[in-house]
Amino acid sequence: MAMMDDIEKTDSEISAAIRNEVKRQKEGLELIPSENYVSKAVLQAMGSILTNKYSEGYPGKRYYAGNRNIDIIENLAISRAKQAFNVEHANVQPYSGSPANFAVYCAVCKYGDVIMGHNLTDGGHLTHGWKTSMTGQLFKSVPYHVKSDGYLDIEEISKLAIENKPKLIWVGATAYVREFPFEELGKIADEVGAYLAADIAHISGLVIAGVHKSPSPYVHIITTTTHKTLRGPRGGMIMVTKKGVEKDPELPQKIDRAIFPGLQGGPHDHTTAGIAVALGEALKPEFKVYSQQIVKNAKALGQSLMDNGIKIVTNGTDNHMILIDLTPFGKGKGVFLQDAMDEANLTANKNTIPGEPASAFYPSGLRLGTPAITTRGMKEPEMDIIGKWIADIAKEVCKGEELPDDKEKRNAVLRNFKQDMKSNQTVARTKNEVIELCRKFPLYPGMEILH
Repeated sequence: MAMMDDIEKTDSEISAAIRNEVKRQKEGLELIPSENYVSKAVLQAMGSILTNKYSEGYPGKRYYAGNRNIDIIENLAISRAKQAFNVEHANVQPYSGSPANFAVYCAVCKYGDVIMGHNLTDGGHLTHGWKTSMTGQLFKSVPYHVKSDGYLDIEEISKLAIENKPKLIWVGATAYVREFPFEELGKIADEVGAYLAADIAHISGLVIAGVHKSPSPYVHIITTTTHKTLRGPRGGMIMVTKKGVEKDPELPQKIDRAIFPGLQGGPHDHTTAGIAVALGEALKPEFKVYSQQIVKNAKALGQSLMDNGIKIVTNGTDNHMILIDLTPFGKGKGVFLQDAMDEANLTANKNTIPGEPASAFYPSGLRLGTPAITTRGMKEPEMDIIGKWIADIAKEVCKGEELPDDKEKRNAVLRNFKQDMKSNQTVARTKNEVIELCRKFPLYPGMEILH
């Protein structure tokens, strides 16, 4: 299949960038826990003729004509989501996770209502009430935190909920490595009469596969992206559970109206098809085996890091994610390790840690995940190798002075650091070894664009 012929003829600049990205993905290890490689079938759905159609409204109730095939696709996505997550209602139209979360606010809250969510610098998400997000500006946000050991502070959450009587409580995070206590938070929400929404963007695939507890029996609303452990396209979903319908029989309609016409126009039909395909894949027995391996790999990678002298938050993980704590090297070292690893074809992201001593822009941690490398077929032996690579680089580049407070001096230090990494022997040696490992686990065998 000559996938690039036309774009190479009409737009050489874009085609060159795509080719370079293909090379980057082929020759590097994707360790960002929110990224994955979709299947060939999902790629085909995303690049299909469905992108030409406009489908404002819902199946059977479209504003435009010509949607009979789109209705079939969206109804399949909905039915598969309901089966996968054991929910009463599913909306598959959100453009991504953040719009899905904002639609929940629009459905159940009014301006100024009290809401609670996992504090951002403790591993939470912007849309759960952080001060720079509109969710923290339009609503009265009361954040909850993790304890010094990195686990959620259930006692604090209960106390804050009783004191503040929130309308909505979020459970879910972007950098939390332990299983979420859905049952305990469900009891707290019930006690204060709050809606409980589980944002399972990171763990949705693990939930479907049964390797993480499902929130469905304990929460009223579930939101998720579709591109992380679910291994689908970049989209979002909102679901209403049986418990949610019992609390508010009109909740499904409120959610649907919040998405359309409240926040969005027509859905992205090619993405809806990709979501349907990904959900179909996730319902197959082999996806359970794959998801089990994601968690096995995360545990093995975390153990390898610790065996090689690297500190990780909570000394382990229950899911697909590891959070490195670089404070033994000093504060604000996350950007150094991130940039050095990037030069070595190991892609990860700097991240805050519980009790962050620096800032969210220059944090003291690094976030790792195993979904993408598991998709490539890697297992525990490879995790042991990768953990040693990361530890070697950390010990090499995280020593020395901390970042200056002065902005210009700090930027100069970072520029010089990136330049130095291009000639660093440890980084160069690791890069060659990474490329060699990647050759043993090729992406999309047989696809013309990758060869």
